[in-house]
Amino acid sequence: MDQETKKIIWSQFGAAIDTLEQVIKTCPDEVWFDASDKRQQIWYWVSHTLFWLDYYLSEDHENFRPPEPFGMEEMDPAGVVPDPPYSREQLQVYLEHCREKARRTIREMTPERAHMVKQFGKRSITHAELMLYNLRHVQHHSAQMNTLMRQRIDKAAGWVFQAGVGLED
Repeated sequence: MDQETKKIIWSQFGAAIDTLEQVIKTCPDEVWFDASDKRQQIWYWVSHTLFWLDYYLSEDHENFRPPEPFGMEEMDPAGVVPDPPYSREQLQVYLEHCREKARRTIREMTPERAHMVKQFGKRSITHAELMLYNLRHVQHHSAQMNTLMRQRIDKAAGWVFQAGVGLED
């Protein structure tokens, strides 16, 4: 894969990650920790989004483990919500981990690797398509969190046009 294509992919993949970061930075505490519905708390959706971003960027899904203090709750079919909630600082550190992992993954992408097939149960997907799927997942949940903030406080994170850092920065 040529360098210019990698830069284009990173520009938009990084923008999705930057959008999630804007949610972390702009969400007020009363929405971040809204106890009225555990599944609608922003901190939980940020955690969920980062977990799957990290997982889908990983080479070895069978032995995947997120960095401490994050656990494997997302894999629990019962839908366990981590307790206690993760702090903004913990989630920001996890976001940085995922941002660097995404940049490295895109920098190291080769045509052969892009066409490698990964299995997820009965489904198969190329590595390149998984990258786009991952980007869509991050953007989907960032939009969901922005909608929740807009509904509750009439405020949301701003639009991010391109990644704030380059692929090689």
